[in-house]
Amino acid sequence: MLKIEGLSNDWGRFQLKNIDLEINEGEFLVILGPSGSGKTLLLETIAGFTIPDEGKIIRNKKDITKFSPEKRDLGFVYQDFALFPHLTVRENIAFGLEDKGSERVKKLASFLSIEDLLDENTITLSGGEKQRVTLARAIATKPNFMLFDEPLSSLDERIQEKMRREIKEMHKNMGLTSIYVTHDQSEAMYLADQIAIMMEGKIVQTGKPEDVFYEPKNEEIAKFVGIENIYSGNIKEKEDSLAKIDIGKKQIEAICGLEKGSNVRLMIRPEEVFIKKQKNPSSARNQFKGVIKEVIDEGSMLRLKIDCGFKLTSYITRKSFKEMELKSGEKIVANFKASSVHSVKE
Repeated sequence: MLKIEGLSNDWGRFQLKNIDLEINEGEFLVILGPSGSGKTLLLETIAGFTIPDEGKIIRNKKDITKFSPEKRDLGFVYQDFALFPHLTVRENIAFGLEDKGSERVKKLASFLSIEDLLDENTITLSGGEKQRVTLARAIATKPNFMLFDEPLSSLDERIQEKMRREIKEMHKNMGLTSIYVTHDQSEAMYLADQIAIMMEGKIVQTGKPEDVFYEPKNEEIAKFVGIENIYSGNIKEKEDSLAKIDIGKKQIEAICGLEKGSNVRLMIRPEEVFIKKQKNPSSARNQFKGVIKEVIDEGSMLRLKIDCGFKLTSYITRKSFKEMELKSGEKIVANFKASSVHSVKE
């Protein structure tokens, strides 16, 4: 287990502010946050490249806060590869090993599908190949704890998807414990067992991916994780966990733990809003007539801006949009379940 207690570090533009974190053995923790939030500084502090102003880093009940990097038994994978251009692939992988021609190098090269590149110079490699070499070098000394600093951000999208799968497979098959930094939400959702949201040097929420993405603690986090439908409301009726909440002249039904009369912020992910041509019997308690005001092309998905007497955003597949013969200006019915509405006290 790695435990971080009250970690603070001030590097001027980048800061860590009283960070507490725990990661269990075998877990994959993703630190997700916008650029400049202190994610890289946190990794570098864990790795020992900088000593914190306050707080502790505990590894397996041992305080390693002031240990030098080489004594922490950590592998570190950088965004910019950090390979030695004058060395071959084999020499780069073997750099930290006593036996430079070891079977370990061959096994790692085979595992990462770069065995045919062992005698190549790294400057001749593609971005994806360079990142595989970087991964192999990082795990060559058999660390059981890995740190990843946005390792795929410089690769094209197709290679990113492939490398994500390989990193996840490597983590599982080698029994690693991993902390991975990214600003990419889809990457975080795919890789993580646990996600920690970092903003302005603070960890503001931790939890399973589905909890963080669907039940953010506040509006700032909600906006960052892609929730576009956010409203102010007041709970007018409450029966058990089902609440009827007024937002202007409309009323939304939601599963809510707050009391009647509470002022709330409601949050609905756009992918939880479904479009139909007309009202019909449905398990969705919320059905609103509306008009499509704008269609935004996002590749395989389309984002619809809808006026239902309040603004609502929905995602729909290109195929469904075509099959339903939808277009801007079309009258539709927007549906979403009461359980899809997340509420926090305002």
